[in-house]
Amino acid sequence: MKASQYTGAEKMEYREVALPEVREDEIRIRIAYCGICGTDLHIFKGHMDARVQRPRTVGHEASGTVAAVGKNVTGFAVGDKVTVRPLDNCGSCNTCRAGFTHICEKLRFLGIETDGGFAEYWTVPARLVHHLPENISLKLAALVEPLAVACHDVRRGRISAGEYVVVNGGGPIGMLAALCARSAGARVTICEINKTRLAFAEKLGFATANPMTEDVVAKVRQETGGSGADAVFEVSGSEPGAKIMTELVRPRGRIIMVAIFAKPVPVDLHKFFWKELEMIGTRVYEYEDYEKAIELAGSGTLPLEELVSSVFPLEQLQEAFAYLCGTPDAMKVLIQCNEVNK
Repeated sequence: MKASQYTGAEKMEYREVALPEVREDEIRIRIAYCGICGTDLHIFKGHMDARVQRPRTVGHEASGTVAAVGKNVTGFAVGDKVTVRPLDNCGSCNTCRAGFTHICEKLRFLGIETDGGFAEYWTVPARLVHHLPENISLKLAALVEPLAVACHDVRRGRISAGEYVVVNGGGPIGMLAALCARSAGARVTICEINKTRLAFAEKLGFATANPMTEDVVAKVRQETGGSGADAVFEVSGSEPGAKIMTELVRPRGRIIMVAIFAKPVPVDLHKFFWKELEMIGTRVYEYEDYEKAIELAGSGTLPLEELVSSVFPLEQLQEAFAYLCGTPDAMKVLIQCNEVNK
């Protein structure tokens, strides 16, 4: 089969590789589309060479159809539309035994620690494969994985109808979190400094705030009767974002940490004491979040098509990464790995 593999910093090589055998508990998927995420960008730039073997077929935001099933696999047939929940947990550590398999102490992320979806075919454990409804396009189904992240964020944040929510950061995950929070009935304001992303958020019907040009804290307090937001999603991953989050949230409000901070940043812990705040960590997703994401994607109620900035063929993965590196305004870039009928 053909695959585009990471071979070193800023190098993706399109090549022929061996087609992995399908073991008894596995499914081979004919990949339709696979999205590029922020982690893939870090891999491309060489930031994760200590974790990623080379050559490696990366990519984990995939959609496709079943091409073959192992002899012990039931419930799947050739041609079924599917997606992959790319978290391979050990099942035996204390965290897994407690039921939190998505944050397993020995977690392997498919497409990082193992080969992934930037290929014509991807062979994965059957227990990580989810059925897709027939009405969903495989193009939009490639957004299920990042949408599941947002569903997990909103569920962990206990967002409910009528709440006022601020999302710090209007990138792909921030935008998806905002869409999920709105679908839960919340009133959402997106806080962002990129003018193009602000305009995009407004196009999707969100209120926006730019901390570079206005007093966001004053604006949020004015809109909430002086108290502040019920919940703040910190998705920017920036020091200013971490600084402002405790100012934006009301007493006994919730701060949902979505972004990955590469190093410690200052946080006003006095505000946590003074306002009795709650901070909630969120990481990837659980089974129910994936099913919720599939339900939302198939419902047609979210403007997912608007989030797709560009589609590149598999042989142009190198160019796709270069495009993303040079286009900070881009949302989701998808790689088409095979011809798609629907």
